[in-house]
Amino acid sequence: MIEDKCKCKPTEILIFPCSRGSNVGQIANEAAKDLTALGHGKMYCLAGISGKASGIVESTKAAKRIIVIDGCSVQCARKTLGQSGFIPDLHVIVTDLGIKKKNSFFMDVSEIEAVIDKISSDENED
Repeated sequence: MIEDKCKCKPTEILIFPCSRGSNVGQIANEAAKDLTALGHGKMYCLAGISGKASGIVESTKAAKRIIVIDGCSVQCARKTLGQSGFIPDLHVIVTDLGIKKKNSFFMDVSEIEAVIDKISSDENED
């Protein structure tokens, strides 16, 4: 039987969050930081992808798994990666979890935890 579950090291899993233009962007960013601290992967540089920074692009090519956390349905992070030919292995949209987008940077810890829980549960299903 072939094992489909990723046996990746945290450094082989790159996490690209939204750029934080609203509360849901802040939540995406904080979740990526927390996931990195918890050993679920390594938060990586979305601006480096759009800027075509060679080292960042090459590291992303070498990644075994790409996780994208977008704040809202505009999906800026996913689209930015897509323009450079990268397709996420896991894509989470914060507003799809029932969190409303607001023109503020206020966020609740429980909202960040909801994103972390979603990613953790989806990782376990792979």
